[in-house]
Amino acid sequence: MKWRDYAADVNLFEDFDKTIKPLTDEQRRKNINTLIAYFSKEVPSKIYNLSNDEIKPRDILRGLLNVYPPKEIAPEILNMLHNLLLIECEERELVDVNDIEEIEEGIAIWRGNITNLRADAIVNAANNKLLGCLQPLHLCVDNEIHSCAGPRLREDCDKIIKKQGHLEYTGDAKITRGYCLPAKFVVHTVGPIVSGGQPSKEQEKQLLHCYKSCLNTIKEIDEIKNIVFCGISTGVFGYPKKEAANLAVSRVRLWLKENPEKNLKVVFNVFTEEEEEKYRRIFK
Repeated sequence: MKWRDYAADVNLFEDFDKTIKPLTDEQRRKNINTLIAYFSKEVPSKIYNLSNDEIKPRDILRGLLNVYPPKEIAPEILNMLHNLLLIECEERELVDVNDIEEIEEGIAIWRGNITNLRADAIVNAANNKLLGCLQPLHLCVDNEIHSCAGPRLREDCDKIIKKQGHLEYTGDAKITRGYCLPAKFVVHTVGPIVSGGQPSKEQEKQLLHCYKSCLNTIKEIDEIKNIVFCGISTGVFGYPKKEAANLAVSRVRLWLKENPEKNLKVVFNVFTEEEEEKYRRIFK
């Protein structure tokens, strides 16, 4: 299913209001407690054991939202949550993708948290339900992106999967708005799962297809001039990072060569110095 098939269902090109209402510290604490009270009503009690004395209220809220089902939220609650997420976004050290130096024409490497990038689009390494990892406070990129974007991201993904009529196939991609992220769009793709050892030839093809699918998804969206790739499948999905980096760079290079009219800037996002070095060696 292509983005044109579901764009209207998720209001893909509708501007998201990012107007912020400033809060005092006391107002922020009060709002967080109000949000915890609301979302805890819908979350299984075994999840709410997050509320022990050692966990900060903001982390309790994050944990609750990590598992909150895709469903309608009271407008006043949603507005309160969006305001909090947008304030937190502005408090982070954001980096504009256009300011990242290219290592070769059309390609750059950047180390840091992908949710801190002002980008036209970022890529989320999703699972086949596209609903986030659903593990409270988990540190994977899927959870991080959903946590910073807010629950409407999950709602949109749920609408897409339901309209599609099946779980997302490995290698395919879908696009949603970024909501409270500094990125305008999120491209969700499902990478192959490598359970120990070396990837098979089929898994190599699947990973290559992830990059191609993401790029083809944004190809005809004129307002997307740059895209940031996380390391697809290199986290809990177990794809060896060096091999994944080589495949990623080769596929992106080929796509840029085949689609020069797009004039796209591609950024490879990494978390560690070791990962960054793996990418930089490819360009030496």
